[in-house]
Amino acid sequence: MGNNKTKCYHCGADCTDDSINIGDKIFCCNGCKTVYEILNENEMCSYYNIDDMPGITPKGKFKGRFDFLSSDDISKSLLDFSDEGISIITFYTPSMHCSSCIWLLENLNKLNPGIVSSQVNFPKKTVRATFNEEKTTLQDVAELMAAIGYEPVINLNDVEKDKKKVDRSLIYKVAVAGFSFGNIMLLALPEYFEVNEFWLDQFKPFFRWIMLLFSIPVLLYSARDYFISAYKGLKHKFINIDVPIVLGIMVLFIRSSYEVIAHVGSGYFDSLTGLVFFLLLGKFFQDKTYKSLSFDRDYKSYFPVAVTRIRNDEEENVQVSKLNPGDRILIRNEELIPADCVLIKGEGMIDNSFVTGESKLVSKKTGDKLFAGGKQIGEAIELDVIKTVSQSYLTQLWNHDVFNKDNNQNFKSLTDSISKYFTFFILGLAFIASGYWYFGGHTTIAINVFTAVLIVACPCALALSAPFTMGNVLRILGRNRFYIKNAETLEEMATINHVVFDKTGTITQNDKSKVSFVGEDLNEVENRNLKAILRQSNHPLSRTLYDSVFALGNIETSTFEEITGKGMKATIEDNEYLVGSASLVNYKSDEEINQTRVYVKIDSTIKGYYLFENIYRSSLSKVFKAFKNIKISILSGDNAGEEKNLESLTPKGTNLVFNQKPEGKLDFIQKLQEKKGKVMMVGDGLNDAGALMQSNVGVTVSENINSFSPACDAILDAEVFDEFPTFMKLANQSRKVVIWSFVMSFIYNSIGLYFAVSGLLSPIVAAILMPISSISVVVFVTIATNILARRNGLN
Repeated sequence: MGNNKTKCYHCGADCTDDSINIGDKIFCCNGCKTVYEILNENEMCSYYNIDDMPGITPKGKFKGRFDFLSSDDISKSLLDFSDEGISIITFYTPSMHCSSCIWLLENLNKLNPGIVSSQVNFPKKTVRATFNEEKTTLQDVAELMAAIGYEPVINLNDVEKDKKKVDRSLIYKVAVAGFSFGNIMLLALPEYFEVNEFWLDQFKPFFRWIMLLFSIPVLLYSARDYFISAYKGLKHKFINIDVPIVLGIMVLFIRSSYEVIAHVGSGYFDSLTGLVFFLLLGKFFQDKTYKSLSFDRDYKSYFPVAVTRIRNDEEENVQVSKLNPGDRILIRNEELIPADCVLIKGEGMIDNSFVTGESKLVSKKTGDKLFAGGKQIGEAIELDVIKTVSQSYLTQLWNHDVFNKDNNQNFKSLTDSISKYFTFFILGLAFIASGYWYFGGHTTIAINVFTAVLIVACPCALALSAPFTMGNVLRILGRNRFYIKNAETLEEMATINHVVFDKTGTITQNDKSKVSFVGEDLNEVENRNLKAILRQSNHPLSRTLYDSVFALGNIETSTFEEITGKGMKATIEDNEYLVGSASLVNYKSDEEINQTRVYVKIDSTIKGYYLFENIYRSSLSKVFKAFKNIKISILSGDNAGEEKNLESLTPKGTNLVFNQKPEGKLDFIQKLQEKKGKVMMVGDGLNDAGALMQSNVGVTVSENINSFSPACDAILDAEVFDEFPTFMKLANQSRKVVIWSFVMSFIYNSIGLYFAVSGLLSPIVAAILMPISSISVVVFVTIATNILARRNGLN
């Protein structure tokens, strides 16, 4: 027997009095014991030597869960490769977390000889398995992984969506620009120091033509995106930062080409290629992505691939996309309902929290309508499909126009806001300076001054400020488990003036409830009997209550009956117990009950009820108080039963809105934006998806960042929820860093412009000034953001 302080040998969880022993090893459950036995039987217990207690507890029974993989149509749609009996499959397994996981998953062939090899991509949380179809099946591979605690996640998106191609174009562009920049600098070195030597003088024209040729792919390929962006901006009568950049690039190339062709100089090809290289490097640094996360998921990432269909009393697996109205389907415990249906057989206990936000289980009886997205808890039920998947309620939510919009389309960055005035200022200065020299009778100098101003004032440092600042802050926040989609989102966070929180699963803890008894206290015998009754029920409330009731000893019930949608009736030692709803115990009250209650009646006496309340995150009050200058609203799909609790936790003036359906939450966000609000929505489920997309910034709070989360702009690990205000503060401070770096950029430009308007800009001055200004700005923003992070207590 274990004790409360003993750790499970496999997973490290606390063991109770019901723990299981194998020799001197103690396990918290049969799942952990089974994994150990599998590894021990195959002489793979060295798994436990890599890390202490590295295992993962298998999630319940998995037999039958992967039967759909026996269908040829489904398996073919999932396989990466299949030819001559050898197949390759890539499974997403978010539960892997350490080196022991990698070791075990790359040794699957020792557990199943039919598996030829398996490779782990840890950042992406995927396992690529090659197996022999004559010795094993895809279903066997999936069931093996589930048996050892690494259940693969397979959803409708895997079947209907093509594999994403990795876009490496930016890497290629950086490589081309870097290669050309390095070689041009090498060829231009003698020009910098004006070295006079016979052979150098002989080959100078040749070297200059080589530099011209090296610059062409940089102009046409590496800098292509800047030209496209500038063209689109001008087309829509908008001057973005790419307009002055393209202007500078074109002037550099045209003037440098003229000097080489006319044999009057070496040009500024080093400055041109260096400019493009540093700009692309900044973009590459900014475009850091979290490959194991997805910010653009929809309902297909949540739906199963297949479901069990019943035809002529025979069960078959069919893809959910092929379901038609009138089909009879079987939904087992914790399986998702893929389409709108009518309950035909069994007791429905439906968890709609991920769709509606309502945290309570809903009891359904024969003839009731069930919506797609609900999850059955308890016994298997049979349903008749009334709508196809594409016509179901949940799918209609995704047909809203908000899912087709670009989140950042209306947001103008600080850099773009300044670029308009910067462009007009530089063009004006160029005309004035060149006009001064032209009317003074120095036409050649006037042309040189005009181009020199555009060259030296090219906003390289200005364009690098935001990418390197935001890129570094993205990494800092990522290390602290707040993952932001892109730099535009981070910059827009600094403008937020209203934060809207979803209640269930966002500011409350998932799968946890506070249970308290209201009424006449139960004695020791009554507690023991109550626990014996609860032990026989599989209802989620019964399981939660069973863990909350303290009682010693075991006793058998004389009779036991579970009444659909109401509760339990049992007899123990000639005493009749009723445990369940108010109607079961015949409790009547004039007050409206907005709470989750389980009543206890012994014989003719109602002893009282167990009250189930949400457990709010421990740091909630601290988080709300930290938002001093930001308005707060809380939306909930639940009723107003928690209103008093929330009022005690939130600042005065907080807007509490209950009974909100998904479309209601979206409308609420829209109304705030119509009043010029910059709104951040913080949610966790599919019911929040529309509001997350409509908001200026949508943040998903996730207990497991690798599990499903709806489309959003950022993912916040629930364990660091208390740091959320700190992350917002750093976002605001990063915007100030960008402003200070702009000041530095303007100082450098002022120095360069002095040389330009006076006609003294030489290739050596340009070659020195432009890289120094860029590098110094990059160094400044990197150091500044790291200092700010440390001051805010972030690593």
